[in-house]
Amino acid sequence: MLIAVGIGPGDPELLTVKAVKLIKDADQVFVPGNVAKDIISPYRKDPVVLSFPMTSDEGYIRECMHKNADLIAPVAEKGLAVFCILGDPNFYGTFGRLCGIIDEKYPSVEYGTVPGISSITSFASAAGVSVNGGIFITDGSPESSRIFLKVKEPRKVIESLKTEGFREFVLAEKIFMKDQKIYRNEKIPEKSAYFSVMFARK
Repeated sequence: MLIAVGIGPGDPELLTVKAVKLIKDADQVFVPGNVAKDIISPYRKDPVVLSFPMTSDEGYIRECMHKNADLIAPVAEKGLAVFCILGDPNFYGTFGRLCGIIDEKYPSVEYGTVPGISSITSFASAAGVSVNGGIFITDGSPESSRIFLKVKEPRKVIESLKTEGFREFVLAEKIFMKDQKIYRNEKIPEKSAYFSVMFARK
């Protein structure tokens, strides 16, 4: 199995207990560069450094992705491969693209993610900023998704979002608690718990 682990914004002490355990237990750990290698160095000394070039050359990026998949898949097919990513694997990371290549070439490989402290939340602590109310977050590309917190009546929100072109919806209640629930699209209920997050994508 392949697990992508978020290793936070840069401080080795800002990894989760679960992330450290996986890094220590993995048959092989992979990192996307020397910054990530340095962050996990207190916990693992033998990671394989992969190439994820910061370039706009899509052909070269895809070539590197294929090489990385070829290195990771043999480990993930037989044991536990851990791929460490700064921040969180699912927020503006390369893991989604890597999984697309793995799906094409190694469909038997299962994968998952463990969240890390993202730059979005670590910024508030580093800068001493407290955030309340609605917030707009973007990497400069056109809006494709939205996240809503504390959604009491998710079906009403969904109907409104559909008029703006949103088509995919996920509701998560009590995330990572004992009674966590994940609902998708038509199975999303009328009412939701206080500890809820709803994701919408066009």
